[in-house]
Amino acid sequence: MKADEVARYLQDHPEFFDQYAELLTQIVIPSPHGGRAVSITERQMGALRDKVKQFEAKLAELIRFGEENDAIAAKVHKLAVSLLAATDNAAVLHALYSHLGESFAVPHVALRLWGAAGGGEFIEFDAVSAEAREFAENLAHPYCGPGAGPDVMDWFGEGGAHVRSLALLSLRQGVMTFGLIAFGSEEPQRFYPGMGTLYLEQIAEMASAALVRTRERELV
Repeated sequence: MKADEVARYLQDHPEFFDQYAELLTQIVIPSPHGGRAVSITERQMGALRDKVKQFEAKLAELIRFGEENDAIAAKVHKLAVSLLAATDNAAVLHALYSHLGESFAVPHVALRLWGAAGGGEFIEFDAVSAEAREFAENLAHPYCGPGAGPDVMDWFGEGGAHVRSLALLSLRQGVMTFGLIAFGSEEPQRFYPGMGTLYLEQIAEMASAALVRTRERELV
């Protein structure tokens, strides 16, 4: 019989070792941790210990991810509270810049607004090229990766020369896109393609709602 046939037979006939229990004490196999021979039972125990270590490492990793997500969720909550408390555009912008720069440690944050939310004395309402607007309108999800998007790098001023990775979030009211938030970092892997964007999407939605609310209030 070939080795795979023996393995398949033992899998299909688990009662084999009930009938030949003495084989468990007679069979010896090489130890994975040295040249000595060990019993099959000892080898099984060793394999189980290795699996337990793998499970413990995986559990520790999951706990770490959970703690990181809890910390991010707490920061998003604080940002949401600040945005809810904001009564005008200036307060919304202050809440965004302060929380993103301090709580989330994003070194470069820039924002531009146009359309129904446009008009105002802040730099955020400066004219934006048609290419930048089209780029924002075509973003189905936040963009994460190297420098991209017309005009965006210039929004960071002198700091734009040091930005190595970006996150770009469109601001929307329904189906209408009225702005774009840009996060910049000197770290190439701070924002990377394929990273999770759930919290970025939540930030964009909260910022959009706050800006629409305060803009409509100021127009009354």
